[in-house]
Amino acid sequence: MTQQNVVPSKTKSGINRDLAVAQKPPAAPGGYIPIPRRRVLKNLEINGGQRINAWVDSMRASSPTHAKSTSSFAEEHSSWILRHPSALDMFEQIMDASRGKQIVMFLDYDGTLSPIVDDPDRAFMSDSMRKTVRKLARCFPTAIVTGRCRDKVYNFVRLAELYYAGSHGMDIQGPTRDSKYSNKDKGEPVLFQPASEFLPMIDEVYNELVEKMKSIPGARVENNKFCVSVHFRCVDEKKWSELAQEVRSVLKEYPKLRLNQGRKVLEIRPSIKWDKGKALEFLLESLGFANCNDVFPVYIGDDKTDEDAFKKLRDRGQGFGILVSKFPKDTTASYSLQEPNEASDGFPSTIGGMETSIPSSPSTFPCVNE
Repeated sequence: MTQQNVVPSKTKSGINRDLAVAQKPPAAPGGYIPIPRRRVLKNLEINGGQRINAWVDSMRASSPTHAKSTSSFAEEHSSWILRHPSALDMFEQIMDASRGKQIVMFLDYDGTLSPIVDDPDRAFMSDSMRKTVRKLARCFPTAIVTGRCRDKVYNFVRLAELYYAGSHGMDIQGPTRDSKYSNKDKGEPVLFQPASEFLPMIDEVYNELVEKMKSIPGARVENNKFCVSVHFRCVDEKKWSELAQEVRSVLKEYPKLRLNQGRKVLEIRPSIKWDKGKALEFLLESLGFANCNDVFPVYIGDDKTDEDAFKKLRDRGQGFGILVSKFPKDTTASYSLQEPNEASDGFPSTIGGMETSIPSSPSTFPCVNE
């Protein structure tokens, strides 16, 4: 099989390197998750074909390829939408909850700001979506929180006034352009990388997977700096078991790494206590809102990895999560949107109203200036 089946994805930074100065994080990531090697092998379905079959079943469950019957889907969707109503339909209720509070926006990228596409290197956001995000950033502190490499997402978005949290929050950098919400007046800019020691290991795994995936048509391996993604969206479902075997054969040699599943993607990342929920918490603290009662975080995402952020908001009892999905899913998000276009088309008409909920001055919040 030829190299064409595997498209390594690695981009150079589009962000000003002059700002790459590490800031001491408000909270430590908590170190390794202590998982014994024997347990790692079991959890990664290493032992036997029966376990691999269970792993593939899990891949199918998180990446369905067969639609349900129209009547069954309609009934399930109606029940689900009652529990997770449209964020656009419920805008007045959201406005009432956020009034007088500082809104902070957190946005996933793939499936939220851009459509899901077969080629991850072509997941471009539309011009209208970019205008929407730029307008959001003028109104509220805004962050992109994604599993992608931070540099790559920056090159997609091209807005220097945002916070970017790549690799599921393991690579965070603050605005590189002056912004009324940046912390440049407080000293060094935000840069936080809690898994830096894993970089050589991640590169090794990436290179090994590139070689392994050459035998599987349609497989794509993406280096997201602090994690590696194996995309199987274009892989025949009959080959999923073989793909799982190949990933397993690499991962079993790296007990300090763990596997996560998303929509038609397997992700290998460091076994540290860090995820999108932790990244959200870190950014709120960096902005001065850690112990603030009058902050209203909004997180919009579409995938299983975004659930950590939805759960964090629910645990904090502040703000809400919005799940972007056409199909019913188990989620702790409060509201839903059908697709990225709803965010693009809906937000511009509502931002004007949301601006009225922002206090006249950040000094309204004692915790900001502490």
